Amino acid sequence: MTTTAYLDALFSLTGRTALVTGGSSGIGLAIAEALGRAGAEVVVLARRTEPLRATTERLRAAGCTADWIAADLRDREAVREGAEEMVRRHGEPDILVNAAGVNPRPPLDELTASEWDRTMAVNLDAPFLLGQRFGPGMADRGWGRIIHLASQQSIRAFGNSGAYGVSKAGLSALTRSQAEAWSRHGVSVNAIAPGFVRTPLTEELFTDPERPTAMAGRTMAGRNGEPDDFVGAAVFLAGPGAAYVTGQTVFVDGGFSVT
Repeated sequence: MTTTAYLDALFSLTGRTALVTGGSSGIGLAIAEALGRAGAEVVVLARRTEPLRATTERLRAAGCTADWIAADLRDREAVREGAEEMVRRHGEPDILVNAAGVNPRPPLDELTASEWDRTMAVNLDAPFLLGQRFGPGMADRGWGRIIHLASQQSIRAFGNSGAYGVSKAGLSALTRSQAEAWSRHGVSVNAIAPGFVRTPLTEELFTDPERPTAMAGRTMAGRNGEPDDFVGAAVFLAGPGAAYVTGQTVFVDGGFSVT
């Protein structure tokens, strides 16, 4: 077996279809492009049409097969309609990546019920609903991959975790529940937990020059993360080589979680 054939057997996504929520920015965008470069047909789903168009053009320019669907993940009916649009246009996905997220940061005693509801809807309800829609089909076909974007705040509180921390802790628990339900049928379900990463979601935190420096100092790697730091883990977890890796929250954080 040639080196290329061996690596393809472990990591190639050729012939697979991936749906990536939040795939038009940040870590979701980096993962969407990585899956496309690994051979998957990629569909990005998010709320705003212009970033979705730009992302699709970027992926196609990189040689990927790509498309987009606009849906507001705060709305359960919109989630359902987006999922059905995916099926109508591209069939059921082999790979589902839930990277969309919101992160309001008021102190907990200032957190409103509407902020709580919005955070839970996007960060936890939508991954559950999309899993309910596509996970059983993956199990029936005998192959599937679900990847969630968790957080350091899945396991610890800092930076006004509030609703965000609760939603991400729930997402790690959802990972285990989905793995329990479908792994025996060939569906691997895992989560990736980033460290402190510069994305549109965290841009406000980088306006204080002391905060990023302090966070980098808490890592073993000595730096904060970049979106491209997550593509290797995502391609692995989405591919053939991850068949026996399931129910895990994988920390890709430069050692932040163990300091």
